[in-house]
Amino acid sequence: MNQITAPDIIMSKNKKKLVMVTAYDYSMARLVDRCEVDMVLVGDSLGMVSLGHEDTLSVGMKEMLHHAMAVSRGVKKALVVADMPFMSYQAGVSRAVLNAGRFLKEARAGAVKIEGGTSVIPQVKAMVEAGIPVTGHLGLMPQSIAMFGGFKVQGRGASRGIILSQARQLEEAGCFCLVLEAIPPSLAEEITKSISIPTIGIGAGPCCDGQVLVINDLLGMNDDFTPRFVKKYSDLSRMIRQAVSAYASEVRSGVFPGSEHCYKDD
Repeated sequence: MNQITAPDIIMSKNKKKLVMVTAYDYSMARLVDRCEVDMVLVGDSLGMVSLGHEDTLSVGMKEMLHHAMAVSRGVKKALVVADMPFMSYQAGVSRAVLNAGRFLKEARAGAVKIEGGTSVIPQVKAMVEAGIPVTGHLGLMPQSIAMFGGFKVQGRGASRGIILSQARQLEEAGCFCLVLEAIPPSLAEEITKSISIPTIGIGAGPCCDGQVLVINDLLGMNDDFTPRFVKKYSDLSRMIRQAVSAYASEVRSGVFPGSEHCYKDD
């Protein structure tokens, strides 16, 4: 079984819709990979989903490498893409290349993802020249919420042309793929038709070359808040609560463990 690579993703443009799922640990990555997804993203959203932070800004290289290693151990077929955390690439080209290289060398990821347009073009070019496949990310960029004033839709008004221009710049710099987050579907369609690399949408409409969702969201594991772009394919939050409550009840009543759960004397 051959593992999917960045060139495979590029070749899929206009041939098939790509499926990307965000996962954070070995067990979930192993299950997701068995569903024949194309890419597994180790997102810095783990700061909120797995670690309980309010945003992604508190996540560093230590956490991202730790989770990327776990996911890579569970994935045999899909391309593993690791998010580069805040300030791991913004502070300079050499630091960006060294940090990106750690995801391939230590975590065994197949690619990295960085947020930004014009400002990160030098980093993207240097990473690609060093043999590191790069996924771009435009639109709503969680690492820039301080500049955006929160989690807000992007690509309306004057910023529409800027995002389109930045998409072309990222393609020219060598990105093999581009995530588009929380932008109007019409803009996502225009970008998708304007560049030769695949676009992966999240809250960007149906015209992208593929879609990405966080596994916890699509499984319905978070009942506190559901973004508009999320479709829940299950309700594991309710199922987990029911299962754990039943276990607790049986432990307290003495029903569990039963004789079938015990070892024999001989």
